[in-house]
Amino acid sequence: MRSVTYSMAVSLDGYVVGPDESFDWSSPDQEVFNLATDEVRRVGVHLLGRRLYETMLYWETADQNPSLDYSTLEFAALWMGLPKLVFSTTLSAVQGNARLASSSLADEIERLRAEPAEGDIAIGGATLAAEAAALGLIDEYRARVYPVLLGGGRTFFPQREHRVNLDLIESRTLNSKVVYLRYRVAR
Repeated sequence: MRSVTYSMAVSLDGYVVGPDESFDWSSPDQEVFNLATDEVRRVGVHLLGRRLYETMLYWETADQNPSLDYSTLEFAALWMGLPKLVFSTTLSAVQGNARLASSSLADEIERLRAEPAEGDIAIGGATLAAEAAALGLIDEYRARVYPVLLGGGRTFFPQREHRVNLDLIESRTLNSKVVYLRYRVAR
């Protein structure tokens, strides 16, 4: 069965965006960018909330910029080819290799898990991930922890009313002092 993963940049105090909705503190260096590219290679479908979908629209045309280096163009190609499922109550259409979700998050994940496809089911966006976590649908948490304290904003870890035990799968400190943590939900 395909795993559902949630991977994002996160501040040391647990936020994916600051109180002003900015995430400029998480600009990746080449090593972090390569790590994110490697993660995308293992994804079969990416589930996104509206805000992240709109942020990632940049990658739908990034390959048209002749000044980008090879690794950036490689990520753009991977992202454009990746099937995406967008959860939104306000969008009426999406672009590229994306479609709007037609049923609930739980139903869509159940359908995707049942398909004989390869690759992880990745969830992007803290709000959508919080919904998936509340339903017990996330199998792996992957955090790129940046050495910054934001003091508020939108949290990486959903506010839940019950404990979730995790097993550490991987831990790596990168040259930029970003720490990559990969945890599987203990079942």
